[in-house]
Order: sequence, then C-alpha cells, then structure tokens
Amino acid sequence: MVLNKEERALVEKTILNDYIFEWGDSHVQACMALGYIAVYNHSYTSNCEYEMDFGAKIMRVKTVRAIEAGEELTVNYNGEWDNPKPVWFTSKN
Repeated sequence: MVLNKEERALVEKTILNDYIFEWGDSHVQACMALGYIAVYNHSYTSNCEYEMDFGAKIMRVKTVRAIEAGEELTVNYNGEWDNPKPVWFTSKN
C-alpha cells in the first residue's frame, strides 16, 4: 500500500511508523508492507535484501548468499544488505 505525503505524516505519529518503507526516489512517499516483510529482523550482516518494484507496487525479499538450514532470515533496515550506517534503534547485531 503506497502512502502519499499526507497519509505518511499521519502514520509517522503512530507505532506503525516502524513498519513503513521509503518508496521511490523522492523520500516523500512511503509504503506499508504487509505479509512477512514486516517481521524480518534487522542485521548488519543480513542474508536477504529488499527488492522494490515501483511499477508493479510490490516488494520482494531475496537472499544475498546461501542460507543454512535453521538460519534466521534477516534484512538490513537501511535498505541495502551491507549498509553499516547505524539504524534508529539499538541493534544487537
């Protein structure tokens, strides 16, 4: 679900702000991803990354390396799997 500027401003005032994603190049629009995307944990050494298809208005998660059996699937909340920039919360990983 793509949020316009006004909708994003409203969502940013709620707990749902932690579950929106920048959408497009303007950093004005955002999207609310539903399904499993919202429950992937953060890691600076993630094994998956987000892939956004703006035309189709969908997000996918794809692996960036081989995954071991039983290994947790993680993403880097900075948007790129290897981005070391600090996130907005204290991370254990």
